[in-house]
Amino acid sequence: MDTGSSFEGMGASREAQFSAFAEVGLFIAFAALVRMTGQLSLSDIFEHVTPDLWRTHAPSLLLGAVVIMIILLAENSRIPVDDPNTHLELTMIHEVMVLDHGGPDFAMILYSSALKLWLFAAWFAGVVAPRFEGSNALTAAATLGGMLLAAVLTGIIESTMARLRLLRVPQLLIGAAALAFVAFLLTCRGGAQP
Repeated sequence: MDTGSSFEGMGASREAQFSAFAEVGLFIAFAALVRMTGQLSLSDIFEHVTPDLWRTHAPSLLLGAVVIMIILLAENSRIPVDDPNTHLELTMIHEVMVLDHGGPDFAMILYSSALKLWLFAAWFAGVVAPRFEGSNALTAAATLGGMLLAAVLTGIIESTMARLRLLRVPQLLIGAAALAFVAFLLTCRGGAQP
């Protein structure tokens, strides 16, 4: 509550609650990726997402990509979780925390939000865009294509869906965690990649 606003405190508590639900799905999705690749570092995990891994673990990778996309929408205050353009303070989640900010402080908040969206889109691209060994240009093109796919999917979802009621958001995030758990179980069934 930097500005002392009661609305800001309300939004912060909502954001913390939804982030706690989102973390579960994200960590289980990363656990599935660790199980598939046999790597613990994020850079090593995404380096080992190759066309061969897609051939052997396509259902798990697809479920992981869906989970990361849902969490991208939730963590970045996008529709269907939050509507950044709403004028109703009582229904806001993230935007209510920044209502009373302006100038350089508000600019830094917007910049950090853009970086967060870019990071989640990069994780999504790391899962959907395989790394092609021996061809950095093809890998870079696939990664840019994955980032473009994340942007297009975000735009389509925001254009075709309405914002969920606040009580439905935890259900969406718990559903994402369940999908991540199914992806993890599929990797256990299929065995770990050496």
